Amino acid sequence: MLTNRQLLILQVIIDDFISTAQPVGSRNISKKDGISLSSATIRNEMADLEEMGYIEKTHTSSGRIPSEKGYRYYVDHLVSPQQLQQEDIHKLKSIFKDKLFELEKIVQRSAGILSEITNYTTIMLGPAVSDNYLRRIQIVPLGNNMATAIIVTDTGHVENKMIYLPPGIDMDEMERIVNILNDRLIGVPLTQLREKIYKEVAVLLKQHITNYDMVLHMIATTLQIPANEKLFFGGKANMLSQPEFHDIEKVKAILNVIEQEKDLYELVSQTPVGINVRIGHENNNLALSNCSIISASYSIGDESLGSIAILGPTRMDYARVIGLLSFFSDNLSSMLTEQYQNKK
Repeated sequence: MLTNRQLLILQVIIDDFISTAQPVGSRNISKKDGISLSSATIRNEMADLEEMGYIEKTHTSSGRIPSEKGYRYYVDHLVSPQQLQQEDIHKLKSIFKDKLFELEKIVQRSAGILSEITNYTTIMLGPAVSDNYLRRIQIVPLGNNMATAIIVTDTGHVENKMIYLPPGIDMDEMERIVNILNDRLIGVPLTQLREKIYKEVAVLLKQHITNYDMVLHMIATTLQIPANEKLFFGGKANMLSQPEFHDIEKVKAILNVIEQEKDLYELVSQTPVGINVRIGHENNNLALSNCSIISASYSIGDESLGSIAILGPTRMDYARVIGLLSFFSDNLSSMLTEQYQNKK
């Protein structure tokens, strides 16, 4: 159990290190407002904090820096969400002001703005496409037997696919195909599309379309949509601006994790309701051992849709990021719930 004096010194060390990225010595602490302790007393308390594992000494300075245990105690017991500045509120509210109805566009814009505000890397997980329903299909001919299929789901997810058209299809047949698809497939869960295509769409294609078997194969292939949630990133290279990542090997390792996506997907997809903070080795990835991930979920009503995460150094500004994510996730959930209710 830490004493009040130890709590005060631990908080000052962590706040100062977050701000400066420099080890903190007893002399620095003694000069802080609200500190009326002698340097000798502060040194003794720092020695105890180090012995308990909350701070650690660097090789290059007599000052101390927070340990993972120190950060964890700080996040669990000392930090409070920071009140947002009006500039940040204005930027975040700009996402919701335009009333974008395509969730994918909302998520993409959100990732960019959050990374700009924090100067960290933003990772956003969209909803599982397999849970969606089909809202609309368009096929736009491009010439030379090529076309673009535009597939839109009920949550605004958009898939654009290049397709090869079977020979001999004219504009009238193309229109009939699109009408058949929209008539039979709108409102069908994506997981049931294949069954519906072969049971109902196939019968109509045989009646109205030449080369119907080739067209049927084209449609079935086109409407195979990956079931997994999609990751969106903002500020992938922001780690390069953080002083603790001037080591090129560290940066390469982190950027490799970001590019591979698999490990980050597993971390972000496991986000529980509310704000969740993973520090250093809690991320179970050696490349992220000097990083923290703060995440939150967003939802429509009681149904969780996806997650937002901020990836930064363990020295990240926890109070500010927690405040930003709380505000953002609450507002995004409210906007999506309102849009969903208006569609009903």
